[in-house]
Amino acid sequence: MKRWNAMPKKLLALATAAVLVCIDQVVKGLVMENLRDSGIGKMEVIPGLLEFAYLENTGAAFGLFGGMTWVITLLTALVALGLAGVLVFYKKHSAFSFFSATLLLAGGVGNLIDRILRGYVVDFIHITFFPYIFNVADCFVTIGAILLVCHYLYVMRSEGKALKEPPPQEDGSL
Repeated sequence: MKRWNAMPKKLLALATAAVLVCIDQVVKGLVMENLRDSGIGKMEVIPGLLEFAYLENTGAAFGLFGGMTWVITLLTALVALGLAGVLVFYKKHSAFSFFSATLLLAGGVGNLIDRILRGYVVDFIHITFFPYIFNVADCFVTIGAILLVCHYLYVMRSEGKALKEPPPQEDGSL
């Protein structure tokens, strides 16, 4: 598989992550203005399927570790720095790994900004048959994690098999 190592592609990935963080923050600002500040709190988008419901999440995914914002903030900052490092210094990028790291970085930084500025993450997307409420940054993280698994399963594992297989034997026949 063709590798994505050129510096312009790495800069493009970092710029894309920055744009995605901006989109996340703008959407959260609109949610705060239209759901929290207006007093509405909840808005049905697709009846029986999707609603926007304002929630201040002081925990991590699925509300776990609520009230431990400073610990989650520190861990998220460290992971974001690590992901930025992976984007810049990892030598064997595929399209999967580049896009995965970009989405993971954008989602992590989007929620990190919330924790630093507000002390909580703004969640608002509620699929009515799913008990949890999430946000755009969470979508980035989820899609990025799925792509990372795909990168591992389909790129890294196939390369591992290629390295372990013995080279074909030449027997002199055509």
